Amino acid sequence: MNPPDPSRLCIHTMTTKPWSLDEAVEHFSGAGIGGITVWRQHLPDDIAAAGRRIRDAGLRCVSLCRGGFFPAVRESDRGKAIDDNLRAIDQAHALGTDLIVLVCGAVPGLPLAESRRHIADGIAAVLPRAVEAGVRLAIEPLHPVYAADRSAINTMAQANDLCDQLGSPDHLGIALDVYHVWWDSDLPAQIERAAGGGRLHAFHVCDWKTEPADMLNDRGLMGEGVIDIRSIRRMVEQAGFTGAIEVEIFSDRYWAMDQHHYLGKILQACREHV
Repeated sequence: MNPPDPSRLCIHTMTTKPWSLDEAVEHFSGAGIGGITVWRQHLPDDIAAAGRRIRDAGLRCVSLCRGGFFPAVRESDRGKAIDDNLRAIDQAHALGTDLIVLVCGAVPGLPLAESRRHIADGIAAVLPRAVEAGVRLAIEPLHPVYAADRSAINTMAQANDLCDQLGSPDHLGIALDVYHVWWDSDLPAQIERAAGGGRLHAFHVCDWKTEPADMLNDRGLMGEGVIDIRSIRRMVEQAGFTGAIEVEIFSDRYWAMDQHHYLGKILQACREHV
């Protein structure tokens, strides 16, 4: 399998967290990278102007991260989450991207079944605005280690089931992150299921280290861990996925590094392991 051309790569602004959005745009474009995914904390006040800067630099804004976090014990807090997701849809539209990644949320102590009901209700509440704005929503299943406090959607099967439940195939799909699904023996079948329904919207890469210093902020650079990234890339591409290959790495270690040096390491890792 040939390494991806840099023009097909997309890097999340969270991957190079110390850089401002303007710095990320400048340096990603200068490295020949084709896309950028913008995290909401990196958005400036003038979102439309930021979108123009991204496009003027020759970058495609692949998606906005992130929406979601729907479950809550109190109904008023669930309402606030819906309002925040409606804002995210407006932000994506202003930025000029047609995709929002959803980290669906979970609450410690709240039964998983109830969290999943809150997630379904929350997505159903914001879907009409997404349709109106021409924005797709991509459910990102998270590894079960995060089921207690970050997402009650933990497998591709659960994400596919939720898409089937809510309908709206043109505006609701799935973001596959290898970090979260590499372990799943049902992954090939669920990739085919997602792709067959036209709902495989995003493909994220990084690596799973066997002894991470932190389960959230010590992800590995591709090749540093145990994930067979090329095999999963082959699965999604054989299923028909032709979108961007997105590098999404949370790492205190890499955030502390010179980001120019780090960007070079990302490109090398993509050549050798993606």
